[in-house]
Amino acid sequence: MVDELTSLVLYRKMTEIRQFEKRAYDLFLQNLVKGTTHLGTGQEAIAAGVSQAMREDDYMFVTYRGHNHVLARGTPMTAVMAELLGRENGLMHGKGGSMHLLDTSRGILGAYAIIGAQLVIANGSAWSAKYRETGQVTVCFLGDGATNIGAFHEALNLAVVWQLPVVFICENNQYMEYTPIGSVTAVKRPAADRAPAYGLAGIEVDGNDVEAVYQVAGNAIQNARDGGGPSLIEALTYRHGGHSRADPAKYRPADEVQEWLGRDPLPRYRAVLASRGIDAAVLDSIDAKARADVDRATEEAKAGPEPRLELAETNVWADGGHAWRN
Repeated sequence: MVDELTSLVLYRKMTEIRQFEKRAYDLFLQNLVKGTTHLGTGQEAIAAGVSQAMREDDYMFVTYRGHNHVLARGTPMTAVMAELLGRENGLMHGKGGSMHLLDTSRGILGAYAIIGAQLVIANGSAWSAKYRETGQVTVCFLGDGATNIGAFHEALNLAVVWQLPVVFICENNQYMEYTPIGSVTAVKRPAADRAPAYGLAGIEVDGNDVEAVYQVAGNAIQNARDGGGPSLIEALTYRHGGHSRADPAKYRPADEVQEWLGRDPLPRYRAVLASRGIDAAVLDSIDAKARADVDRATEEAKAGPEPRLELAETNVWADGGHAWRN
């Protein structure tokens, strides 16, 4: 059990993420979100628990389903919302959108739309920290589908060979895009069962139990910081919606969906906190503030200008322009 202050922070993070994702869905239906979105509703406990276990200067890599993680790390809501809307006041001035969030000020070195691409790059940042002896740890999120990609195995092998300070966290939400991960994978646990092949422990955690995630991730991160090398954690969870907003998810059995909805991490944790004597009014105030923050972020994002044309040539080359090639 964690202390009360930490537990309220975990609850706040999950609540903010849930409210943000609901609003992102509504804005998508209003045709205000540019491109598609991959929501993490139902998976909030993983982002909240892991981010809380990280040090401020640690590094993080996420997937295209990365809203949760960026918000949990502390990136302002307005900047994320404006990026989804393609506005100039967004994180990347509207050029990245939902699938390519980036916030180097908080150690978030990118969201990656190519399955598994972030794993090998995460090794690079971990190697850099080890070389510089900074004590920084890299946390790299991946989906269950990435465990069947070659980069997953390459990254794990090299991380162990070089004893890198990196923690890989597989968010196993049971489905790749439309296909159940179990139907195309030779082992039951796509990440944890493969860890021993690389000399790692097969760590599994209930990804809908935010305190369990916080504690397991904290142990792995501290181990990496102390020079103990990499870890691979498989967090079991479930996305409430489809793969993306274009996916109605009709391929999932109704009884399976209902079973997992019953494990929703947010009401589950609220009940835990209530059982410990935390007043409902305290939790209600957190809920209300999260809704107000999302409302404010939405209006500020909508008020942002469309990107100026000249921004198309910025952040392309290392010096911000192309003139050096002439």
